Amino acid sequence: MLEQIPRLKDLDSRNFFLIAGPCAIEGEAVAFEIAEQVHAICKRLHIPYIFKGSYRKANRSRLDSFTGIGDEKALNILKAVGAHFDIPVTTDIHTESEAAMAAEYVDVLQIPAFLCRQTSLLIAAGQAGKVVNIKKGQFVSPEAMRFAMEKVAETGNSKIILTERGTTFGYQDLVVDFRSIPIMQSFDATVVLDCTHSLQQPNQSTGVTGGRPALIETIARAGVATGVDGLFIETHPRPAEAKSDGANMLPLDKLEPLLERLVRIREAAFQ
Repeated sequence: MLEQIPRLKDLDSRNFFLIAGPCAIEGEAVAFEIAEQVHAICKRLHIPYIFKGSYRKANRSRLDSFTGIGDEKALNILKAVGAHFDIPVTTDIHTESEAAMAAEYVDVLQIPAFLCRQTSLLIAAGQAGKVVNIKKGQFVSPEAMRFAMEKVAETGNSKIILTERGTTFGYQDLVVDFRSIPIMQSFDATVVLDCTHSLQQPNQSTGVTGGRPALIETIARAGVATGVDGLFIETHPRPAEAKSDGANMLPLDKLEPLLERLVRIREAAFQ
């Protein structure tokens, strides 16, 4: 399926691919700073790379939370990143009308976890003709993601990714059930592990989502050893200054040594 994504370079069936970038598009400078560094790392390690950034944050805990710099401005930055570095880009969509609009700018449409059962949204994403990445809801079993896939596939679009991003564990925590990776792969799906959102601590009393980024490597190592097809990692050069989800993101300077270790694990586990 990855071969169908335009501009996806350095395909290596022995390696995982990477979806990485900031949580939200904050501006052109930081988007290009992140893309340039991650692209160079992935090129050296032969990791296929897709740049990620939300052009709008529709699901926020508080009314005063950052939601974006403007749809057209953010989408144009995503398109510019893809063109400049010759890499595919992805963003999330929230309503049916956004599917065709965002498809003009990106290569992969991401369905947020909270919306993974939204039939009209899934159909609109499938009809846009792009690769569709459906994030597994925190409230959904891996077995039930087969039905989300079927909604997209009914449009004639078989380019589908499923992303594991943790399961609700009480009110303020998530856990990852690594059985979900082979279960969803059994649907003939390409499966990604979201190493950052899986470590969120939602519903905090402050109204700001918390996280445990120190465990990103733990989650990523286990996913690679399990045989996941791809990893999703939000990263930022200065997480404390990020306008969205700074509590979950991996500092950009820690990404390269992490990926080096993960490549070695992949080689050892599947040589």
